[in-house]
Amino acid sequence: MIRKIIQIDEEKCIGCGACASACHEGAIGMVDGKAKLLRDDYCDGLGDCLPVCPTGAISFAMREAAAYDEAAVRQWPVQIKLVPAKAPWFDGAKLLVAADCTAYAYANFHQDFIKGHITLVGCPKLDAVDYADKLTEIIKNNEIKGVTVVRMEVPCCKGIENATKIALQNSGKFIPWNVVTITTDGKILESM
Repeated sequence: MIRKIIQIDEEKCIGCGACASACHEGAIGMVDGKAKLLRDDYCDGLGDCLPVCPTGAISFAMREAAAYDEAAVRQWPVQIKLVPAKAPWFDGAKLLVAADCTAYAYANFHQDFIKGHITLVGCPKLDAVDYADKLTEIIKNNEIKGVTVVRMEVPCCKGIENATKIALQNSGKFIPWNVVTITTDGKILESM
């Protein structure tokens, strides 16, 4: 079908990622340092990405494209620093905020933690960013039903727990939450 869809001028793209963060559907991703329209059927044609692009690399085009498939839009990206603050998959969600290493350390991570949750991952040590502001935006702008934090027992993982706690406090909402700590040998240390 011929429809209005975004197009990205790779020459103008500086790889800032602002458009990928602004895209609520996850239609835009960063590939080799440049923004790319990943799937036509994820692009709703509304252009939330246009005003955030500092170089004007994004515009609309009328072209042959797969129809927008709202049912197919899924949660992506999962990295805290890349996920949009407002997205349809957040409304009514149970949120999982997990340290990167937990999925590798705990064998049943998908079954025990991801299933039934919207997942956000990050590493406060490697990302060198405070996640509290982004998590606050997500919690404020969406109807989150609960939050589970999964972290490793190592000291650097305390950062993801603290950021989530600060975000919950700053959101002004009362949302049930708990923390699960995974040992370096892949066992659950504690649940709070």
